[in-house]
Amino acid sequence: MKLSVLDTTLRDGCQGVKVSYSVNDKLKIIKLLDDFGVTYIEVGNPAYSLKDEELFKEIKKLSLKNSKIACFGATRHSGVKAEDDKALLSLRDSGTDVCVIFGKAWDLHVTEVLKTELSENLSMIFDSVKFLKDSGKEVIFDAEHFFDGYKVNPDYAISAIKAAADAGADTVCLCDTNGGAFPDEIKEITEKVASLLNCPVGIHAHNDSGMAISNSIFSVYGGALHVQGTMIGTGERCGNANLSAVIANLQLKKGYDIVADISSLTYTCRAIADISNLSMRDLPYVGRNAFSHKAGTHIDGVMKNPASFEHIDPETVGNDRSYLISEVAGKSAAYAMMKKIIPGIEKDSPEVAKVVERLKELEFKGYQFEGALASFELEIRKALGLYDKPFFDIDRLRLLIEQDAERDTDGYSSAYIKVFAGNDSEINASDSTSGPVNAMDTAIRKALEKFYPEISKVKLTDYKVRVIDSGAATEALVRVMIESSDGLDSWTTIGVSKDIIMASKEALLDSLEYYLIKNHK
Repeated sequence: MKLSVLDTTLRDGCQGVKVSYSVNDKLKIIKLLDDFGVTYIEVGNPAYSLKDEELFKEIKKLSLKNSKIACFGATRHSGVKAEDDKALLSLRDSGTDVCVIFGKAWDLHVTEVLKTELSENLSMIFDSVKFLKDSGKEVIFDAEHFFDGYKVNPDYAISAIKAAADAGADTVCLCDTNGGAFPDEIKEITEKVASLLNCPVGIHAHNDSGMAISNSIFSVYGGALHVQGTMIGTGERCGNANLSAVIANLQLKKGYDIVADISSLTYTCRAIADISNLSMRDLPYVGRNAFSHKAGTHIDGVMKNPASFEHIDPETVGNDRSYLISEVAGKSAAYAMMKKIIPGIEKDSPEVAKVVERLKELEFKGYQFEGALASFELEIRKALGLYDKPFFDIDRLRLLIEQDAERDTDGYSSAYIKVFAGNDSEINASDSTSGPVNAMDTAIRKALEKFYPEISKVKLTDYKVRVIDSGAATEALVRVMIESSDGLDSWTTIGVSKDIIMASKEALLDSLEYYLIKNHK
């Protein structure tokens, strides 16, 4: 059965904490979603802000292959004719073929928030939908707070969605706006609504109870043919339904027809997360931890038969498995990692024992590789003699930290670096008000870009510091972990030292060296 999907990353998703997009960011995300094949991409309204106004001008220049752009807005205001309502006129004139409008389906919101009559709200819904349909638009009506409204006054909630359907709405979407409903309720109510309306029913779930994915799926079980959400679960408060999991579950496990090529799911989500500057390592199906194995017995089982500890083949959604290196994983994890580098190696070979011994030595010194597989791969290469000639060497590094005692500032840092790549060298410098690590990072990258311009694609996406032996006070060892990304992939490296700057340097240099190894195969 065919399902339509609406991604609201660029509207509802923008209301999430730490989410902010430039116009260029939004255009990149539109292309990603269109390439992936979602049915609708909801993008806000040109009347909302100057940024949205500019976005809609750029959207008119696009030639999308798979998706329809949907403009979003509210029903007409109380006491205002539809043809005179500025919000509706902005929807009509947006240039999009699809309009999503929301209206109140909970009587509490009508009387307490809108401060209008229940009958007037029904007229607002009917008039707004009819106005847009008469203007030649495809209309999706979002029944805001529908499930909460249905629980306290089912007759009125049904009257609200019937008003939209009677006016010609192409789809009526039931919204769990507060995110408090349970799957059994969602399924039962969706079944009731689907039996009453003469148009497709949809679901728009929020994750305040941690049930947005389940609620979306159970609504489909109840007859919904349209699902709304955001590709990586961003959105107001706890976020919207995570579409990557909803789509994967319904298409792979229940046979629904949603997108043509689900193998691009992981790439799409990671690219959106990179643009959003958000981590998605723990997301189902597409996260970096979705097919990660740590326990030795799990790793051994997966290597013998992946189905023993994986519910699907990770390649189905464009992901891959990884083996977390730790004292729990032992020889199995080291062997699994080594097979990626040397496919023909045997588990009982002396090289595996050598790497395991090296792992134990480094862990004793404070290294922890389960979250820093890139650094561990470098250690494997060194142990196997596959790392004889690094891409670069740091000949000299000088850092200066200054503090103005008369000013309440974070200080001023500068870095001087001399780098050798083969027989050539490069000297560079950088300054920063964001600390010595930032100054060092910038100087190193500037120097290396002379030899390896592709390094400009690499950016630091996460930086963590942990004190290992806090009882040693300021002499304690610190562990620095850096996550880097080139926009397509990401990797994590580690550094350990009593000097936080040197630990940061080690993790940073590992990150760049790892990228160059992968990029120059």
